[in-house]
Amino acid sequence: MDIKGAALFQEMQSYANQARNISNDIRPQEMQVQNSSQSDFSSLLKQAIDNVNGLQQQSNTLATAVEMGDPNVSLAQAMIAGQKSSIAFEATVQIRNKLVEAYKEVMSMPV
Repeated sequence: MDIKGAALFQEMQSYANQARNISNDIRPQEMQVQNSSQSDFSSLLKQAIDNVNGLQQQSNTLATAVEMGDPNVSLAQAMIAGQKSSIAFEATVQIRNKLVEAYKEVMSMPV
């Protein structure tokens, strides 16, 4: 995993920890959500998804270059890029699953 992948993973873990802490400490007066925090979360989520998309596009470009016989691109580079994009995509799917699970849990709470 490269520096970007490690940074993305750490960022995701910190969000998960923050979400756990918030869900444990919510009080009725604290349930009001500020627009700035919503936009911050949505922009960070968009950046993370764009990063995953970029890794997948780079992987596809390198794989195509290897298939076409480009001497400047090695098979190892293409394989590493493929693994990076695969790991990033799997992490994104896991985060999506956790978000859906949390949403379902919140929706099933009695009012």
